[in-house]
Amino acid sequence: MNKREKDILLILQKEGFINQRNLSEVCKSSLGAVNRALKNLIQNGYLNENINLTEKAYELFRQKRTKNAIILAAGFGMRMVPINTEIPKGLLNVYGEILIERIIRQLHEVGIYEIYIVVGFMKEKYECLIDKYGIELIVNPEYSKKNNLYSLHLVQKHISNTYIIPCDIWCKNNPFNSHELYSWYMVSDTQGNGSSVRVNRKQELVAIPDNALGNTMIGISYLEREKAKIVCERINQLSKEPLYNNAFWEESLYQDNKMIVFAKLISSMDVAEINTYEQLRELDGDSNHLKTEAMNVIGEVFCVNNTDVYNIDVLKKGMTNRSFLFSIGDQRYIMRIPGEGTDNLINRVQEAEVYTVISGRNICDDVAYINPQNGYKITKYLEGARVCDPLNADDVKKCMDKLRDFHRMQIKVDHEFDVFGQLEFYEQLWKGAASVYRDYTETKKHILELKKYIHAYAKQKVLCHIDAVPDNFLFFTDTDGKEEIRLIDWEYAGMQDPHIDIAMFSIYALYNKEQIDNLIDIYFEGKCDRKMRIKIYCYVAVCGLLWSNWCEYKRSLGVEFGEYSLRQYRYAKDYYRIVQEELCKDGISI
Repeated sequence: MNKREKDILLILQKEGFINQRNLSEVCKSSLGAVNRALKNLIQNGYLNENINLTEKAYELFRQKRTKNAIILAAGFGMRMVPINTEIPKGLLNVYGEILIERIIRQLHEVGIYEIYIVVGFMKEKYECLIDKYGIELIVNPEYSKKNNLYSLHLVQKHISNTYIIPCDIWCKNNPFNSHELYSWYMVSDTQGNGSSVRVNRKQELVAIPDNALGNTMIGISYLEREKAKIVCERINQLSKEPLYNNAFWEESLYQDNKMIVFAKLISSMDVAEINTYEQLRELDGDSNHLKTEAMNVIGEVFCVNNTDVYNIDVLKKGMTNRSFLFSIGDQRYIMRIPGEGTDNLINRVQEAEVYTVISGRNICDDVAYINPQNGYKITKYLEGARVCDPLNADDVKKCMDKLRDFHRMQIKVDHEFDVFGQLEFYEQLWKGAASVYRDYTETKKHILELKKYIHAYAKQKVLCHIDAVPDNFLFFTDTDGKEEIRLIDWEYAGMQDPHIDIAMFSIYALYNKEQIDNLIDIYFEGKCDRKMRIKIYCYVAVCGLLWSNWCEYKRSLGVEFGEYSLRQYRYAKDYYRIVQEELCKDGISI
């Protein structure tokens, strides 16, 4: 039995027989093709001469009954800024309905009540669905590091005669059936860029080159028992390979340059994927989730409606914050929304004070708005800007020139960044939990021993950036065609020995000792005495442990930094040893 014959059986099972022309229209086949299919179905015993289903057909449907559904809802939905700062995209309100609840109700309409939802980001927001609909939540603890292929790996034992559904799909008509006769993957009948497949004449989904026209991938799929076995085997294999940590589950469907399932075409007018704020606004301009706190702030600051805000685009998630781009008129801006746990890390009143003091000095980015209470900040976007390349000698020299000039301004504020006090503070945020490093107690003891030397040779304190890392130096061309450098992200800024900024640049850039020494020489223009150099080594060690402790706190919130956190702890240990060795040469002990 071919795909067309199965489609006709499904139509007859749901709607009964009207006439051949009606069947032709519904299944989008020619009248001749429909008549041939009906003839084969009669000959094979699935239909009688009156085009009614036979017992053989009913037995087939009993075997092919849809068993369950899996809804994938674990991801950040990063492109949904600024909505995703308040709610996961599965819980968006569209035409007065919660998106994922609409999907659940559509499944219930066709008798599917065994429903599993894989959650991760803001998982607690989905908990009420357990009591309301009797669904089961499966938690993906790796949602921040792995894509939905891993989510499906966690529920693979349930995959057999199963719908797989992304949580961000809105279907005008119910796309589900109580019975399915073959495995399929849903795509739109329109073609465009950004797809990986196109539908051929055999209704197969063939892989296409990048930038080629393809059918838009909707994401809903159905896997009958036999195909489910193949997919699960592939998911098991791929989930073990780090190369596929960021892979979509659809990767498991490909074999010999095409998917192992048929295409299920749907009209582009009947389905919407909601990946961005603007897509939601386009679908339902009255959704109450368009009125986020961030959008309200933008409206108030610039005296505009949310419809005047366009080109909303997520920036890469930072180590501390979430930020997004937006346009009003012909000007682009960046809005910063503080990330997880930042209320415990950043004094926003002090940050606002810093911006007030340095404003108009060509030091920082242009601030249009900053809220000292919640940390929301809006700055003008620097078109064509790039960050410093710490491996480019010319870039590094220019950044050190900028940093030196800033320090020489000797700007004052009313608060200090106490590096040793902050080290203890971040540790307190662990709330009594032990460090992940087994020798932490000894390492910390060694770091505290460096305090005496630092205090002995610390210069007069001035305003320091503290987070003067390569990524916070922005190179851009001004309106006169001149290259400018601005320092951004002043959240940690405060009074301190200016040489601490050299250490901060070094350890974020993951420099080795030779590179650190070269950086010191650049900043001091070849005139750094030995005591100052050793003091900077001390700062490298202290700041390494400082940011290691910071990473440990963020780790407790589910935020991981990979190699960065490990390397910071190594700086603490290695540069304590280096300081020891240097002082030993002078006959001094710590």
